[in-house]
Amino acid sequence: MTLIARRSPRRWGPLVAAALFALALAGPAASGSAAEDESPAQTEVQAAAADLTTADGLETMVSDYETRVPTEYTTESWEPFAEALTTAADISEDDAATESEVADAKTELQTAASELEVLQSTFETITNNTFWRDTAGNPIYSQGGGVFKFGDTYYWYGVHYRGAESYLANPTQKYDNQVSFRSIPVYSSQDLVNWKFENNVATTSTGLGNLGGTMGNAGWIGRLGVSYNENTGKYVLPVQMWRPSHDHGVLFLQGNSPTGNFTFGNFQRQVTNSPTTGTGDQTVFTDEDGQDYLIFSNREGRSRAFVSKLRASDSLYAEPAVEIGRNGDGREGNAMFKLDGKYHMCASDLHGWNTSVNYCLDSTQGRVQGDYTGYYTMPGTQMDYSHVTQTGFFVTVKGTQQETVLYAGDRWADFAWNGIGYNQWVPITKEGTGIRFHSMSQWQFNATTGEFRVAPGNNYILNPDIQADRIIVSNVVGWTRTGSGGVTNVNGGANGSRFALQVSNGSGVRQQMQVPSGTYTLGLYTKGSGRVTVTGADGQVHTLNVPSSSGWSKRELTGITLPAGTATVTVNGGSGNLTADQFSLVRQGGDDPGPGDATRYEAEGSGATCTGTIDSNHSGYSGTGFCNGDNTDSAYAEFTVQASAAGTATLDLRFANGSSAGRPADLIVNGTRVETASFASTGSWTGWSTQTVTVQLVAGANTIRLDPTTANGLPNIDYLDVAQASG
Repeated sequence: MTLIARRSPRRWGPLVAAALFALALAGPAASGSAAEDESPAQTEVQAAAADLTTADGLETMVSDYETRVPTEYTTESWEPFAEALTTAADISEDDAATESEVADAKTELQTAASELEVLQSTFETITNNTFWRDTAGNPIYSQGGGVFKFGDTYYWYGVHYRGAESYLANPTQKYDNQVSFRSIPVYSSQDLVNWKFENNVATTSTGLGNLGGTMGNAGWIGRLGVSYNENTGKYVLPVQMWRPSHDHGVLFLQGNSPTGNFTFGNFQRQVTNSPTTGTGDQTVFTDEDGQDYLIFSNREGRSRAFVSKLRASDSLYAEPAVEIGRNGDGREGNAMFKLDGKYHMCASDLHGWNTSVNYCLDSTQGRVQGDYTGYYTMPGTQMDYSHVTQTGFFVTVKGTQQETVLYAGDRWADFAWNGIGYNQWVPITKEGTGIRFHSMSQWQFNATTGEFRVAPGNNYILNPDIQADRIIVSNVVGWTRTGSGGVTNVNGGANGSRFALQVSNGSGVRQQMQVPSGTYTLGLYTKGSGRVTVTGADGQVHTLNVPSSSGWSKRELTGITLPAGTATVTVNGGSGNLTADQFSLVRQGGDDPGPGDATRYEAEGSGATCTGTIDSNHSGYSGTGFCNGDNTDSAYAEFTVQASAAGTATLDLRFANGSSAGRPADLIVNGTRVETASFASTGSWTGWSTQTVTVQLVAGANTIRLDPTTANGLPNIDYLDVAQASG
């Protein structure tokens, strides 16, 4: 094998010695035993065998990071990264390097890569309520896992079950108990939206070490997470496992790179202080200091929430757990995130992969294993039961502009014909002293700045498909009853969905929502007869009369002009029952602009010119600074931007003007003056504002220049966002 041939013969010594030690301890009878935890002999063999491969994990990392382009990053962040990359490359080529040196080089390189600051960033579009696909167009099969950032790259791990294939092929029925294990895939992304399939890090043929057999023999492979251990330079994957001939426990797999093959590391039957073997739902949480924790509930009853530190030496064992919360009804989907210095553990109702609000505990002492509040309902999850999901996992993004948590909801559930997996993502932000869940069907996220915004294709109606309630109810979640007649959800929705809304004559429901000003289209499917109205914040009522039909018919009302504020959608039955499903209220002309449509150009970036200085003395700026132009009418700022095609583009110019008077400037695009931007006072030099202008761009490179028209010069210029019109 080429891999072994490259390693110095001295590395075989520990492996041979460890193997002999293992054989001496094990004896003939031990070969078929199933130890609950790793034996000393097993540890020796695994550690020695790892010596043959750990350095190749470093080689893989170096090879990846050598593809980074220096001009895409700030000089301040590139220099330490380049130094760490050089050191790592030297060590990866040194056969005499110790495993400790290899691990240190991996850690230093990964740390430096995590601190790289890109000069340009984009808003990417996240569309929920559909199967996600990877960059090759294949469906993403990733259930019960998590997203973890190693270096400058996010990695998404989960479980591929047989039922996901069945549901993709025919999403109009249930597939109970189709949870046979296929593999643990990993996908990579730089922006948390576009995911590239990398590898199946574990499969049905992955061996189980001294337990015997393979992962294909397991009765259950469940929720998982991944941590990086700085001492060993390995990536460790704890996953729930149950085998028909053995009890439940946590299986620890380990690999030498985030995307390489993972192998058996340990099997832990029970975490000390938990009353049961195995765990209930579990995830991995990595704190800001790099320490990793297992977040879980006890398996039977799931009434207790625990935080257990993964052993610092190798992350292959969960240390005695600390109980942080308890609820007699049980909770599942246990996961943790940290926002604004506070730890939050959230979970869902215990009723079998079904939707609910999120119940959260907050740390009260700023310690992950300290005291927590009692359970409370996360604001924003009530109207549609967490966007029709249960708790999956969280990803905290500390952007240059704001800190945002991504909630990944699990919609693999019998109630929704087995749902659509983990591709239901929404942002969570700090609100006052608490947190808030922002339920959206389509939104845009900038992984560099941490900013998000509602996307043009967002549906402002919550629980529009009447799927949130898992059973037949008389009060459909998200919809308030009106009138005295009957209201329920019924089996048999439009286009093969499971449920639909039904209102009788003299009864109805309504839902209120906050909308921006614009022109909207109302859409839905109906059977029977009735009336649907949309009332704007100005009191104007827009009416859609629904004629009687025995089968499903698509209904639509266009040209609904709504001011910003509260809009109300009301559904009323006609002479008989009205059955309705798949509601939508979407702004017209709001086509999805597509990935990469909004691109950010920082004033301190390589493609920008500042006649003045790049400063950082006023807080609130994006990137590493802003352009502080000289106080003269000749001190301009200029950006070179790329356009994929000729056409209209929207420019968002972010600036601060702490003086009392405006600082107008001519906007010059490719040498032609377009208009004069006013750049009014923002009250202070930390009071940042955005001015929006629409221009015409040519395909390829364009110059966008700001020429001040007074001797005061320009305001401070932070960045330029360029969004090309779709089509």
